[in-house]
Amino acid sequence: MNEEDPKLIFFFHRIFKKTSGNGGLTLYLGKRDYVDHVSSVDKVDGVVKLDPADFGDRKVFVQLACAFRYGSDDLDVMGLCFRKDIWTQFVQIHPPVDKPALSAMHETLLKKAGDGAQPFSFEIPNNLPCSVSLQPGPDDKGKACGVDFEVKTYLAMEKCNPDEKIEKKDTARLIIRKIQYAPSQVGAGPKAEICKSFMMSDKPVHLEASMEKDLYFHGEDIPIKIKIKNESNKTVKKIKVTVDQTTDIVLYSADKYTKAVFTQEFGDTVEPNGSFENTLTIKPLLADNKEKRGLALDGRLKDEDTNLASTTMLREGIEKDVLGILVSYKIKINLMVAGGGLLGGLTASDVTVELPLMLMHPKPEERQEDNKGK
Repeated sequence: MNEEDPKLIFFFHRIFKKTSGNGGLTLYLGKRDYVDHVSSVDKVDGVVKLDPADFGDRKVFVQLACAFRYGSDDLDVMGLCFRKDIWTQFVQIHPPVDKPALSAMHETLLKKAGDGAQPFSFEIPNNLPCSVSLQPGPDDKGKACGVDFEVKTYLAMEKCNPDEKIEKKDTARLIIRKIQYAPSQVGAGPKAEICKSFMMSDKPVHLEASMEKDLYFHGEDIPIKIKIKNESNKTVKKIKVTVDQTTDIVLYSADKYTKAVFTQEFGDTVEPNGSFENTLTIKPLLADNKEKRGLALDGRLKDEDTNLASTTMLREGIEKDVLGILVSYKIKINLMVAGGGLLGGLTASDVTVELPLMLMHPKPEERQEDNKGK
């Protein structure tokens, strides 16, 4: 049974559904992406269509879980679990306990599901991580490691009894994503400068780097304004620009690593007592980093295209240990300065400044009604 049925469209909503192996439970969701607005998160409203003929005295529950996966399901053997739940919530929908107030999404889904459908609703706390997956290596198989959210409906005697075995045929599940979009207002661009002196040179090299804004969209050109004033007796041979992604897996305090996602050398030279001023344009892309194992990506659904992970935006005062994976970026501008005089290359050195970078998606415009009359 496919998770997505493109034929299920109702009032311009694409509807996602999954049916359990026993045919008694069908889970419906109106979307897979739920936006974290920092102060609040979109509610998860869905319905389950029930065919209770074979339920017996079992109940029907719906669970929303945020979990960190650090191994494939194929490795869940000998009692070892490679998935750590960060947060879970359950609701009972059969027999119904408390029905939620119906939203417009509920109304749409109930009309599509027909008789026997029960609504449910979850509120995602705003202190949970966004969906992030770690890029597998070329030979890795199974689900990617990372943070994901899963909506699951299932048959059981109790909602959460570790000793009760729940058959796969009695469950239906859909992966969803918690995502953040760039704020509508961007801030002033960062600026960094350094004045560095060298051995065997009386005067220094000045380097200044700046950007027009503090946030750029995935796939957008990023212009960096560079100013160099070389008062030394050495030659600036070239300019190297690197973008580093730092991934901090806060569930495991030792797991913090940095990988370059962009590197380019510019052959501009600056002679002694010379100056340079120009704008260098860069664009870090996942397409150039497909082979880098462990790179943080925005959470993906099945095998659809994705991109480098977006920068994690945090509320003030939030406890980081529940956030799963934190992602940040920085740009390094490095002047490769050749040694001069009698010592030549022995006195070569670098001049480096760093700029913070936020990479995110723009908030999509509301979908326009493009199927009028259909």
